[in-house]
Amino acid sequence: MTQVRGNTRPHDGARTGRRRARLGAFGVAGVLALAVVLLMAVATVWPGLIAPGDPDAIAPRDAFAAPSLAHWFGTDESGRDVFTRVVHGTRQSLGIGAAATAIGVGIGLVIGMLAGLGPRLVDSALSRVIEVLFALPSLVLALLLVSVMGAGVTPTLVAVGLATAPGYARILRSQVRSVAASPYVEAARLEGQPALFVFFKHIAPNTLWPLVAVATLGVGQAIVWVSALSFLGLGALPPSPEWGAMVNGGRVYLVRAWWLTLAPGLAITMTAAALTVLGRRLGRVGAA
Repeated sequence: MTQVRGNTRPHDGARTGRRRARLGAFGVAGVLALAVVLLMAVATVWPGLIAPGDPDAIAPRDAFAAPSLAHWFGTDESGRDVFTRVVHGTRQSLGIGAAATAIGVGIGLVIGMLAGLGPRLVDSALSRVIEVLFALPSLVLALLLVSVMGAGVTPTLVAVGLATAPGYARILRSQVRSVAASPYVEAARLEGQPALFVFFKHIAPNTLWPLVAVATLGVGQAIVWVSALSFLGLGALPPSPEWGAMVNGGRVYLVRAWWLTLAPGLAITMTAAALTVLGRRLGRVGAA
């Protein structure tokens, strides 16, 4: 019994040390960011649980009511409760941002893998394409794509997804080439292990986790860009409760009813900040 305990204690101690290192890397800020993201996820899936009212219900007599206990974020020009609209708008803002990020990550995954593992000619051709796309700022590229495809929610998420794809492809290509040249991958190849086994056993796990952390950051960035396009009238339009559309609709009454722009603006800022902090903490946890 004594020998068994002696053999297990170092292993358990190392495992406990790794867990403590990961928790320390996540930190209090990471926990708070995760709590905010989970709250936003609940608002996306079940907004009625947080704000059971109808976001489109009008009450002209209550128009431009200032924030109070009855209306936490005040009301708009039609008497609609701004808090209810912000909560129900989470589904559109966060949903569009997540969908756009999924498109960007999917395209970046294909291009990055082909460039990182393909022949030199393929890598050179795809690298030139990525460099050309990087010549334009991503938001400008998204504006260009929206102007070609037309305004609307679907063109907006597709445009933001395509505009962010080169960034993910570049990160993944660099990560794949670094992992593919590592000693343990070279050792697996020298042992005669099949290429698919080496890919799924060594390359994929060590390249996809950093991409998860970057994609979490990307969702926050995509929400800001989608909201910016809606604010410019190229995405969702009023009376949609999408946050960018709400800011666009409230700017007309900025002096009279400042809360119409402040409430959705704070929602955009808080969500983007929480996703940014969470993404960075996930990157630290993966490295710990």
